[in-house]
Amino acid sequence: MFFKHESSYVDDGAVVGDGTKIWHFCHVQKGAVIGKDCSLGQNVNIGNNVKIGNGVRIQNNVSVYEGVEIEDNVFCGPSCVFTNVVTPRANFPVHGVYEKTLIKEGASLGANCTVVCGHTVGKSALIAAGAVVTHDVPDYALMAGVPARQIGWVCECGKKLGADLKCKCGREYVLNGGSLDKLGMTNKE
Repeated sequence: MFFKHESSYVDDGAVVGDGTKIWHFCHVQKGAVIGKDCSLGQNVNIGNNVKIGNGVRIQNNVSVYEGVEIEDNVFCGPSCVFTNVVTPRANFPVHGVYEKTLIKEGASLGANCTVVCGHTVGKSALIAAGAVVTHDVPDYALMAGVPARQIGWVCECGKKLGADLKCKCGREYVLNGGSLDKLGMTNKE
C-alpha cells in the first residue's frame, strides 16, 4: 500500500510500490513503475514508462520524463531537471523516440542541476547544485559547474574523499585507471 495526497493523480497502468509517499500536486503517468519506500515531493511529474527504483527521494518541482531510469536510493534535489530529446523542436515532434538517461544507485543530484539526456550518472556520484551534466559521470565522482566537470571523488556515504581515498566512515577506495573502485570497510579511527 502507498500514500497519495488527495491533490495528486496516479494514472491507470502506473505501478507504485509499498510504503511510497506521493505528496501534493503530483502526477504519475501511465506505464510508470515506482519502487518501494520512495518519496515524491510537491509538484513532481513522473512521465509515461519511467522506471524508478526503491528508496528514491525526489524533491519538489521535478519532472522525470520518459527515457529516464532511476535506480535504488537516488536523491533528486529540488527543481533538478531531466531532458529526453537532444534537439527538441515544437513543429518536429519525436513521437516517443527518446534518449536514454540512467541515474545509478545511490547517486545524488543537487538542487537545480540539469542532466542532459543520453548520459549515465554513476553509482554514488554527487552532482553539485546548479551543475549541468553534459557527459557520462563515473561512479563516486564529485561534479560541479556549467558544464559539469569532475572536481574530486566522494564516498558512498557522501563525504568528499582526500588524496588517500579513505573516508572517515571507514570505507576505502582505489583508483583503477580513470575510475574509482570500493575496497571495503576498515576500522574507524
